[in-house]
Amino acid sequence: MAKLKVGIVGCGGIMKWSHLPAYAHIADQVEIVALCDIVPGRCEEAKELARANYGSNCLDDAACYTDFEEFIKHPGIEALDICTPNYLHSPFACKALEMGIHVFCEKPDSVCVEDVLKMKKASEENGKVLMVMRNNRHTAAAKKLKALADAGEFGDLYCGRCGWVRRRGIPGKGGWFTTKAQSGGGPLIDLGVHMIDLAIYLMGNPTPVAVSGSIYSKFADNDADSSSEHSAFGEVNADGVFDVEDLAMGFIKFDNGACLQIEFSWASNIEVFDRNFVELRGSKAGLTWEQSGTGCRVFTETFGKLVDIDMTEENAMLGHEGNLRHFVDVVVNGAKPDFVPQQGVNMIKILSAIYESAATGKEVSLVD
Repeated sequence: MAKLKVGIVGCGGIMKWSHLPAYAHIADQVEIVALCDIVPGRCEEAKELARANYGSNCLDDAACYTDFEEFIKHPGIEALDICTPNYLHSPFACKALEMGIHVFCEKPDSVCVEDVLKMKKASEENGKVLMVMRNNRHTAAAKKLKALADAGEFGDLYCGRCGWVRRRGIPGKGGWFTTKAQSGGGPLIDLGVHMIDLAIYLMGNPTPVAVSGSIYSKFADNDADSSSEHSAFGEVNADGVFDVEDLAMGFIKFDNGACLQIEFSWASNIEVFDRNFVELRGSKAGLTWEQSGTGCRVFTETFGKLVDIDMTEENAMLGHEGNLRHFVDVVVNGAKPDFVPQQGVNMIKILSAIYESAATGKEVSLVD
């Protein structure tokens, strides 16, 4: 079977530590034909990392570029994988889709509603697949929970809460992560996509209709953040910008009457050092999904007695690989996608509305 020819733009942290190991494992299905990064030498560093850390030569034959316009014209690219700073997601995706190239993009979908709508339109008008990273859907535990939800085992999943909270963990302080013009925001847009998406996915993808929220920035000048492993994820710039939030809280209402509380922080004076979770309550049973699927439980009732069921899966952390495998299956084999662009539009509407609500102090309607 012919391999899907993929070009990757952006060879920084998310590509090296999440996408690259996935490609090393699916080298029988994918051929990486070209790499692009604005930083000279970074593509070559990725090739060395593939060989040294993953024992793979999956990048060896890839051509290296520093200019996207030249890269995207490389002969034979059938699918583009976007691993760049957030503000480049939409323009790069739209360019590729308009050239007849399928697109897989890192989250978030875009930095604003206008841009995510452009992506959706480009995908539809050109008949090409557009998928955005939703790796937590592809953890083993999440798959089991979704199957139970679809079978009606939880009944009506009518409310819940989700979050990703860190005691300390501001990525690349002063770099693009903390520069709103490039990132679109702080932990809400960085971490929020993950848990909000998983919660809504397990709830059956209800449509959001109203949002309220508050954001705070209290740790821009706090040096204690350097103790966190997450601080080194982006590139630190001591003379850079920090104009995003470090904590966001909010509340989402859906068209079916369900609701969801949310909380996301890069830095906050709390007990736990780093925790991500989804907790949903149903009329028949409830569930929790914690720490990337490593602590999943179902809470139900059997013969009049309360019962807790452990759903933890040892391979819960394989979400990125599972998501990329699914993308390849959709493009090559015509599999039904578990993500459609409208879900990305709904996500960016939620995030943008929380920022708007925080600025105005009012609930924001998402109903046109």
